[in-house]
Amino acid sequence: QVQLVESGGGLVQAGGSLRLSCAASGRTFSNNAMGWFRQAPGKEREFVAAINWSGSSIYYADSVKGRFTISRDNAKNTVYLQMNSLKPEDTAVYYCAARTLYIPARVRDEYAFWGQGTQVTVSS
Repeated sequence: QVQLVESGGGLVQAGGSLRLSCAASGRTFSNNAMGWFRQAPGKEREFVAAINWSGSSIYYADSVKGRFTISRDNAKNTVYLQMNSLKPEDTAVYYCAARTLYIPARVRDEYAFWGQGTQVTVSS
């Protein structure tokens, strides 16, 4: 089992920045690929970014490429999502997720463990 707890969400104006953190506990964190997803009201949960165990392989959704950066610190059992140039359409609940494999994935069903989510609201 892997337990995930997100933090860092909040209210920010368009053009601003936030950094989300996801603290992991339980089984060995460094072996897991990690991902960030988000879900806006009335919409499906969508992929945002993913990172492999070492940080050498990273994927982004086209909608956030160039604005968001995913990273991880295995010594701290934490994965981060730095979000810059935020837009109102980035408003959503952001979820951290962990795979049981070390290879990242873009598909929600590939992730076995999920956090409770943190709200990000971007005002125009």
